[in-house]
Amino acid sequence: MADSESNYLKGFVTGALIGGIAGGITALLLAPKSGKELRQDLAEKSAEVYEKASDLFENIESTVGSSLLNKVNDGRMKADNIISSARQKAGEIMEKADEVMQDAKNKANSLKDTVGNKIDTLKDAAKAGADAFKAELNSERT
Repeated sequence: MADSESNYLKGFVTGALIGGIAGGITALLLAPKSGKELRQDLAEKSAEVYEKASDLFENIESTVGSSLLNKVNDGRMKADNIISSARQKAGEIMEKADEVMQDAKNKANSLKDTVGNKIDTLKDAAKAGADAFKAELNSERT
């Protein structure tokens, strides 16, 4: 077996063992017994859980063939490739979004400047028209 497969199985068996021990201890602690009986029951349950864990580990090793574990590893590799590709695409999309945002800001600033210039021109034209109108009124009065 490969090292990662062995680690996976060891982790699984360790988890099953710890869970069994925790459940057994909880059950024993909640049962009304004397200290001596409790210690004896704990020792028996620990031995029983260890035996079950050993049997489970052996059963898993014999049941799970290397081809199944290879398929799991292949699946993990494919998932890693998909995740890597997705991260790369997300990075590219973020870069494009930044470019689009910067372009939009530049265009907005340019439009703001253009509109500001046209407003200034319009103000100047309106002032010139008002001044011309006043001058015309003043010339007609005299």
